[in-house]
Formats: sequence, structure tokens, C-alpha cells
Amino acid sequence: MEFYEALKRYQPKDEQEAADKAIMLDCIERYANVYDRSNLLFHVTASAWITNESRDRVLMVYHNIYDSWAWTGGHADGERDQLKVALKEATEETGLKSVRPASEELLSIETLTVNPHYKRGKFVPAHLHLNGTYLLIADDSEPLRVKADENSGVRWFAPDEAILACSEPWMRPVYQRLNDRMREHR
Repeated sequence: MEFYEALKRYQPKDEQEAADKAIMLDCIERYANVYDRSNLLFHVTASAWITNESRDRVLMVYHNIYDSWAWTGGHADGERDQLKVALKEATEETGLKSVRPASEELLSIETLTVNPHYKRGKFVPAHLHLNGTYLLIADDSEPLRVKADENSGVRWFAPDEAILACSEPWMRPVYQRLNDRMREHR
């Protein structure tokens, strides 16, 4: 489903999501290039909260740029179906072969700030990610692999340990919310 349609259908669960939904819809409606990184102010991204079948483990990658354990995800790069992006990024960043959505619906939405940084030798200015997060299910016995140009570790954590492993304090409440929603989602 196209992200814009999924976002319109999404029912915010708190004030943060209500504000983020309004911002995201406004950006998508006003700017044609919001699905592309050529928009230097903000662009659409997708993330995955990857869990095993029993929901007692979540998969994180050690993100090289952010220097932290984090969810998987990436840029739309023109794709308007963000579930496809979340699935693609999950397999590319972890080496998983059999990962599937728990649902085609969004698990959460976030407007995230990105600090200025260098990626592959190129300067990237501060901007916003208009992010949709999906719950994905994977086999936790499958072999994992690092994607060296993006991460330096891939590891399963108990859900609460994943929050503690994250060195970005502003992301911990996001991951806590994802854990809570993951546990509710059956």
C-alpha cells in the first residue's frame, strides 16, 4: 500500500503520533520530492522492528553513523510502498532470508531528526525523516551477517535489553513504544 494512504488510515495512539501524522501528511501533500533524498529538509523513510515468532527477541544492528544499536530501515528512494522498503532494508542489513510482515499496517510513525554527518565521504546536512515503522517477523535461528558499509553488528536482544543497548537516549522511548505495541500485536 502506498505510504500516503497508509498514513491517512493510521490512527495515532498519542499526542506525539497525532502531531507527527499532521506534519507528515502536510509534507507529502506539499512536496513532490518527499520520497527522495533530493529533498534536503525532510524525506520519507521506513523502519522495521524485527521480532521472532514468540516475541521474546528483537533484532538490532549496530549502526555505524549513529554509533548505536538500532532498528533496521532506510530511505524511500522513490518507492511509495514503505512496507517494501522496510522488508528490503531488513534483509539487506541483517542477512535474513525469511522475514515477513506481522501486518501490512503501520506499527508506529515518527518524525525523527537527523544530525549532520558524512556518508560515503559526502556531507549530509541536518534534516527530518518522516518515518513509518512496521513489525516484521523473522526466524531467530537463521544466520545473520553484517552489512559493513552501514553496520558493524547484528544481534538478537531480549526486548528490554534492546532499549538498554541503544546509546541514543532520544530513541529509547521510541523502542519502548515499539516493544509495547509488539507485545499487544497478535
